[in-house]
Amino acid sequence: MAKAKIDPALLGFDFDGVIADTAEVFLRLACEDYGLCDLTSADIVNFEVEQCLGLTRTQADTIFTKILLDSVGTGLQPMKDAIEVLGELAELSTISVITARPLAAPVHDWLTDFFPASTCKAIRVIAMGAHDGKPQYIHEQGLRFFIDDRAETCVQLSRAGVQPFVFHQPWNHNRHQLPVVGSWQDIRELIS
Repeated sequence: MAKAKIDPALLGFDFDGVIADTAEVFLRLACEDYGLCDLTSADIVNFEVEQCLGLTRTQADTIFTKILLDSVGTGLQPMKDAIEVLGELAELSTISVITARPLAAPVHDWLTDFFPASTCKAIRVIAMGAHDGKPQYIHEQGLRFFIDDRAETCVQLSRAGVQPFVFHQPWNHNRHQLPVVGSWQDIRELIS
């Protein structure tokens, strides 16, 4: 029996760790700025990176602030196949990106750098400025499904009546009992 497909108009996305490969740029900056060059994304076993990478909270915050303020300049790259699949979705519907980032402008700049104008026009970015509270924004956009890499957010969404899909990353492994997507090819398979 075939699985039901999701209407793309009802599906939203987190930005960091789902659309953008934030772990890669974070680890590169940890190497460049603090000499921690032996780390890999598999070492990020906790969303609070200072608890698993040998960085202080201040160092981790400094790296994240660089990425948040200048995603293009820090060399943030898209996740594999994200450009292609989001381009396909943009032909079908508006794409809602709801991020914990405090500013939407660096996300818009990054999108403009990687995506064609036709795709960028279809992407709506909402910057919340906090990790908690996404259900409110998701409900306001009329979304019923959401893809996020933070397990705690996905659990919160599930409790609020939103069907989450956890974008598999080392930091969310064994932290939930929710449906998982492991790639943008998996996301493509969800869409009607």
